[in-house]
Amino acid sequence: MSPRFTVRVVTDLAGREACFAVRKEVFVAEQGVAEDIEYDARDAVAVHVLAVREDGVPLGTGRLLHGEAAAKTGGHPAVGSLGRLAVTREARGLGVGAALVRAIEDTARAQGLTALDLHAQTHALGFYERLGYVAYGPEFPDAGIPHRAMRRAL
Repeated sequence: MSPRFTVRVVTDLAGREACFAVRKEVFVAEQGVAEDIEYDARDAVAVHVLAVREDGVPLGTGRLLHGEAAAKTGGHPAVGSLGRLAVTREARGLGVGAALVRAIEDTARAQGLTALDLHAQTHALGFYERLGYVAYGPEFPDAGIPHRAMRRAL
């Protein structure tokens, strides 16, 4: 039986620290991303979402940027940026990633955004395509990992 989980927007320091712990586990420890580039000034203004198992164990996280994300979205004020989506190894395949994306999309809609951009690791393109995102532009490296830009209208 798969563990049940909830997804919520983070509103406190403990929640943000849980998000950062998931990102450290997935991006820094597992994928080898340098810790000094994993966390950035945008974390202070992002909307963070967190998936938590029934017993309180963090399973995944992601963040939404808008306004300050202009460099990633071509400067369009109605386009947000979905990023730092990370799901722990134990929670992959349980629907956590899709639930996090949907929570970020719901938050973006509530803020009046009409589309979301993201930079997907190329191995994750199929995951995002199943959620309605379309790749555009050439492949590019980010933290030494191949990525593609993707967008979905909300």
